[in-house]
Amino acid sequence: MPARASEAGTTAPAAGQAGERAAARTGAGAVKDVAQGEPVLGSAPGEPGRRPKSLTIGAVCKALAQEFPDISISKIRYLEDQKLLAPRRTPGGYRLYTQGDLARLRTILRMQRDEFLPLRVIRQELAAGRSPDTVPAPARGGRSGRDGMRAWRPSVSVRSATGALYSLDDVLDDTKAEAELVRELEEYGVIKGEVRGGVRYFDETEREIVAAVAELARYGVGGRNLRVFRSSADREANLLQQILAPALRSRNPQRRKEAVEALENLAAVATHLKHLLLVRDLRKIVR
Repeated sequence: MPARASEAGTTAPAAGQAGERAAARTGAGAVKDVAQGEPVLGSAPGEPGRRPKSLTIGAVCKALAQEFPDISISKIRYLEDQKLLAPRRTPGGYRLYTQGDLARLRTILRMQRDEFLPLRVIRQELAAGRSPDTVPAPARGGRSGRDGMRAWRPSVSVRSATGALYSLDDVLDDTKAEAELVRELEEYGVIKGEVRGGVRYFDETEREIVAAVAELARYGVGGRNLRVFRSSADREANLLQQILAPALRSRNPQRRKEAVEALENLAAVATHLKHLLLVRDLRKIVR
């Protein structure tokens, strides 16, 4: 099987190149994707009796690069490893992406960038039928909110908790984390849970925290390394509380409702800012 790195190219597998060249001479093979300048397999959309064109992984990167400058072949492969994508494979093992695959990938990347959703939640959203039509591209200059201000969609609402609780066994089964990791997170105060009837339970947010840390643990990140995340979150929460405390304590239901909306909006902005600062610093590392 050819090396995986060869998928970055914009042509079909070597085993099929001769046939494709012959097909091209008869007008039935590779056609040019004018928008991306990429040779693609199949035929132009709308031609009767022909399959829609497919894209190589390199062509997919080029198609998404303008909206997602950080897109890479390795990231697309990682999303496939996480069962979010399932491109067709040639007999030689090369990935071929349909226009539907491209739209699905664009949806995933927008949910990551604009809503800060973890892959676990994105997978659930897609399974529930969320389509690209429900994740619009951001308008030029940002999304508009009230009074012309940019509106930010929070990834988690402080008002939407279901109250569901999960035992340790439930958490371990859902997240595939090790019990020792959960105990370590409790020891360092990253999660707390609550005891009911002698059994410790965790809420949805803490379950998602465990899932995220389990992913980090694959790279050797342990509970003791997470103090920096917890300290950062505590400082941000305290800052937002200071800004909105008077309104949040208001006896006026409307004012309190507006304060909660403002809290979520500020949290989304702070999260986005933190993400941008992290990206900036990481780019310095790889230079």
